[in-house]
Amino acid sequence: MTMTSLKRRGTWSLPNMLTYGRLVAVPVVVSLLFWPELHWVRWTALGVFAAAAITDFLDGYLARAWEQQSSLGRMLDPIADKLLVASCLLMLVGNKSIQSWDVWAAMVILCREMLVSGLREYLAELRVSVPVTRVAKYKTTAQLLALGFLIAGPAGEIVLPGTQIIGLTLLWTAAILTLYTGWDYMKSGLKHVSDE
Repeated sequence: MTMTSLKRRGTWSLPNMLTYGRLVAVPVVVSLLFWPELHWVRWTALGVFAAAAITDFLDGYLARAWEQQSSLGRMLDPIADKLLVASCLLMLVGNKSIQSWDVWAAMVILCREMLVSGLREYLAELRVSVPVTRVAKYKTTAQLLALGFLIAGPAGEIVLPGTQIIGLTLLWTAAILTLYTGWDYMKSGLKHVSDE
């Protein structure tokens, strides 16, 4: 396969293929998390989740580097991200990997995702672009790392004692960054609402 064929534009460009892969990973990870007591299942779920998380960083980078940014990619990328994060959070709460007060951190993250999605849709109608900030990138990194540690859960404790504590600490870090970035987006949105 030549570099030219790898870089081809359109629906089947490599960046879009990576995004499709992330969408396919969602039901796979969710299905695996129905059996959280089996360690091999947790490791498999972690492997699929890690591959999906890596594509989250790669697809945008490759689209920019190879000048393959497309409307389809711009639409599907945030959908894939939000589906992956939301479904993992819901499954981890459901199987009690996240419980008690830590559920609030998951709720903050989920609520912010809905808020930002609605806000972006509204601003898109006004033809206003909301760029991703550096803090938002840190938030995404903390969030994905938190989910990785929490998916590993008790299976991870065998290899790295404290895996669950690390995951929950990162989850709260992501939640705090989520509040900050959510407020940032909200301020941008309100500015355009008041300008109308």
